[in-house]
Formats: sequence, structure tokens, C-alpha cells
Amino acid sequence: MRLAHKRKVQSKLQKRMKAIVANLSSTPKADTSAKVEPVAKKAAIVTPQQESVAAPAKVTVTLTPKQQQVLDIVVANANGINPKSIGLSAGQEDAKAASWATGALKKLLQEELVLKEQLSGNKVIYKAV
Repeated sequence: MRLAHKRKVQSKLQKRMKAIVANLSSTPKADTSAKVEPVAKKAAIVTPQQESVAAPAKVTVTLTPKQQQVLDIVVANANGINPKSIGLSAGQEDAKAASWATGALKKLLQEELVLKEQLSGNKVIYKAV
């Protein structure tokens, strides 16, 4: 690595670190001098209430158009589908169909929208949840 390039990279890193430190110092801090009531008072006032079961919160997941397209294809095939078939049904070339679908499938797996099932050897199929 050339010395001039190394110096340039180091200076960029230092500028970035200074910006991060400045950003952290400019954020408002929580007021720690807030008045806190003693816990003992609250314990005396607490009356038994009927416990209510909270409804599960709906989690919204933002998907890219590619991820949405892959999810639609997986949902359409209820018995499972492999990445190459997903890419082919999306209109990709035969050579790059599997790699095209893999990135979107990773995100869908993280968000638990699809399930990955290992078949014999290195064969994998994906099913909708």
C-alpha cells in the first residue's frame, strides 16, 4: 500500500470518528434529577386488578420489491420450492436463478416469513409460514 494512500485512509477514519463522537455528544441526555416516588407508597396503594391478556402486536416488515416477489412465489408453492425454481419463475436466466433468489430468501428467513427445510444432501426447499 502506498504511504500517501494509507495516510488518506487514516485521515478519513479520524474524520469519521470525530463526527461520531460529536454526534453522540450532541444527543440530549435523560434528566436524571427527575423526582422518583418511593416504592413503599405504591405498594400500599396497589389494588388487585383483573389481568388482561395483551393481543400480540402486529409487526410490520418492510420488504423490497424483489423480496416481496420471492415471498409471493414461495407462498404460491405450498409444498415447497427450491431457490433455482424461484429464480426461474421470476424470469431470471438459468445460470443465475438460484443466486438471484438467495439474497431475498436470507432476509425472509431472518424475518421468519419462510421456513427452510433440508432435504437429502445439499438440497433445500423453502415453505411459507
